[in-house]
Amino acid sequence: MKTAAVLSLLASTAAAFAPAKMAASKSALNMASEFENELGVIAPTGFWDPAKLSSGISQEKFDYYRTLEVKHGRVCMLAILGYVAPETYRFGFDIAPGLPCAEVPNGIAALDSIPVLGWVQIIWAVGAVELYGFLGDFEVGKLDLDDEILEERKLQEIQHGRIAMLGFLELIRHDSQNLVTPGFDGLDNLITGLPFIYN
Repeated sequence: MKTAAVLSLLASTAAAFAPAKMAASKSALNMASEFENELGVIAPTGFWDPAKLSSGISQEKFDYYRTLEVKHGRVCMLAILGYVAPETYRFGFDIAPGLPCAEVPNGIAALDSIPVLGWVQIIWAVGAVELYGFLGDFEVGKLDLDDEILEERKLQEIQHGRIAMLGFLELIRHDSQNLVTPGFDGLDNLITGLPFIYN
């Protein structure tokens, strides 16, 4: 009886280590897509869509997603400037009655100092831009570029927007960690590579 139990246990254990038949699979990086020749598909990742947001969508929907990517990239480029610029310069006016810009802390800590009316203004401005498209396609300021250079500039904007989105996320992560554990990195300032800007 004991021998049968031990043999059955050994047999089941051995089956766990037996080679299994592997099913053919493709990674998200290797899967062909109808949008793999669109602007923004660059080496080494190629067409990278691990969440499969582009599966079975129309060209119009893909163009809408690309427009959103460019818009979020532009916002993040401005957000990084807005995050870093107050480290070196403060405006001389009051951002709200009785609240000068110089007294508003940098980064995430500023969220607590914004008055309710300030939040209303922010939400209204963002909503107006989203609803009415105030920051749309304007003729003023456009350069007259040939098609090849224009495509290169569009690709550069997409790339800069992507890196700005990642950079802004890192600024928020770093600043949030600094709020939880002040001085966790042993540094006094956000910009550490250029100490002369604080003099």
